[in-house]
Amino acid sequence: MSSRRKARILAFQSLFSHEFNNNTVEDLLKFSWMDESKLSNYDEETLNFAKLLIAGTLQNLNNVDSAIKQQLKTWDFNRIIKVELAILRISVYSLLYQKDIPSTVTINEAIDIAKDYGSDDAYKFINGILDGIKKSGEQ
Repeated sequence: MSSRRKARILAFQSLFSHEFNNNTVEDLLKFSWMDESKLSNYDEETLNFAKLLIAGTLQNLNNVDSAIKQQLKTWDFNRIIKVELAILRISVYSLLYQKDIPSTVTINEAIDIAKDYGSDDAYKFINGILDGIKKSGEQ
């Protein structure tokens, strides 16, 4: 598994944790919610990319959530499963603000993470939202 994939997973897990524990950004960036022995398995490059995703997503959360909401036709934003919301948020942040990363890479990574961590059809929902944002030109 690539270090960027590991970082995306770590960032998604951090944002998921934030939803329930309301950790400060500082705590999230220190990964204080994670066991030290597990944290030691990550190299500096992975941790730095995860921190970039976490901080960037949270700093731009209103824009990120707005982009997601614009893609929801008959679905209430508050009904999005928290795992899927965390995956969507880091991915939408990447689409909107990380122009050096191809949108296809961001979307494919989100789909793969959703297949591993989300509900059975989460990847379809996430793909639809991200593809809609990509096509709308918001990214």
